Amino acid sequence: MAPTLPALLCLGLSVGLRTQVQAGTLPKPIIWAEPGSVVPWGSPVSIWCQGILEAQVFRLDKEGRTVRWERQKVLKPRDKAQLAIPHMTEQHAGRYQCYYRTPTAWSERSEPLELVVTGRYNKPSLSALPSPAVTSGGKLTLQCGSRWGFNRFLLTKEGEDESSRTLDGQRSPDGQTQALFPVGPVSPGHGWTFRCYGFNRDTPRVWSAPSDPLELLVSGLLRDRPSLSARPGPSVAPGENVTLLCQSGNRTDTFLLSQEGAAHRPLRLPAQHQGGRFQAEFSLSPVSSAHGGTYRCYRALSKDSYLLSRPSEPLALLVAGEAPGWARGHVLSREAGACAAADPCALTPDYTVQNLIRMGLAASVLLLLGVLLCQARHDRKEARDAARS
Repeated sequence: MAPTLPALLCLGLSVGLRTQVQAGTLPKPIIWAEPGSVVPWGSPVSIWCQGILEAQVFRLDKEGRTVRWERQKVLKPRDKAQLAIPHMTEQHAGRYQCYYRTPTAWSERSEPLELVVTGRYNKPSLSALPSPAVTSGGKLTLQCGSRWGFNRFLLTKEGEDESSRTLDGQRSPDGQTQALFPVGPVSPGHGWTFRCYGFNRDTPRVWSAPSDPLELLVSGLLRDRPSLSARPGPSVAPGENVTLLCQSGNRTDTFLLSQEGAAHRPLRLPAQHQGGRFQAEFSLSPVSSAHGGTYRCYRALSKDSYLLSRPSEPLALLVAGEAPGWARGHVLSREAGACAAADPCALTPDYTVQNLIRMGLAASVLLLLGVLLCQARHDRKEARDAARS
C-alpha cells in the first residue's frame, strides 16, 4: 500500500531535521508537478526535483516540514527524485521547495511549487454580464457566485496561468457570495474560454470544483444581421407555446439565441436551409414568467463558432401577468438558471389585491358586529326604562 503524506513527513534519506542547509554556488534545482500543479481530488500527481549528477541526497520541504523522496523509481541519469502521490487530497495541498546535497555542499532551495487540490466543494456558477456575446473591442463582466459562502474567487482563462486573477467574495442580495471580474477589451484573434473556482482565505490551496466553461462570443464580424420574430406573437400567456424564429439570407451554419440578463448560455441550433434562406426555430414551451425579457439572435460559421454576426434587432417577449423586471432578473441570476413554472424557485404570485379584499371583508364584518352590539344595548336600556315606569 502506498505511504500517506503524514507518514512521509519529518523523514530524510540520510540527514536528520537538524541539518542546516548551507547555500553555496551549486545550481538551484528545478521543481515541478506532473501532470500539473492544479490537481482534481483523488487524482494521482508526482512532484519532481531535478539537480545535478553529483547530487547524493534530495530534500523536499512542505511549508517548513521535510518530506521523504521515493528515489527507487528514478531512471538514469540519477539527477532527480520523485514524490508520487497516488490520491490527491487537501492533506497534500501546499507550498513545496526542494534542494540537494553533493559531497561538498548543499544547494539553494528551488523556487516554490504551489500544489492545489480542486473538487473539495461543489462548483460555482459563472455568467457574463450583460451577455457572453460582445462586440470586438468591447468589455464585459464575468460573475462567479456560489451559495457555499466562499470569501475568495479565482478566474482562469484557457491557456493562461491558473492563479492570475483572484478577487474577494462579496455577499449578494440573494444570499450567495460572488465576485465580479472585468474582462476586455475582447479581440477576435483567439478563443475566450473561462472557468472559475471558489475557496477560503484560510485554505488558499483547496479549491472548489471548476465551474462549467464559459466561452465569450465576439459579435459583429460577419456580414449583415439576422432577423428575429416570434410565433404566434411576442405576447403570450403562461403555459402556452412560443417559437422564436431567427433567419438570414447569407450562408449560416448555426444560430444563437441570447436572452438579456440571463445566467444561462445562449441557445445554439444548426441552421436549416429553406426557401433560399437559412433559419432556426427556438421553441420556448411551456412559457413561464422566466421567459419574459429581451432576446437577440446571431449567426455563425462552423470554422470559427465563437465569431458571430451583428445581433438582430431586439425582440421583447411579454408573458401576460409576469412579474416586474427586477423580479425576473432575480430569477434569471440564480445558479440553476431560469426556473420552470412548476419549479420551487419560480416567483411567488403577487397576492396584494387578494389581501386588500380580505382586509375589506374583515372590516365590514367588524362594523356589522359593532352595529348589532349597539342595537342590543339600546334595546336592553329601553326594556329597563319600561320596567321602572
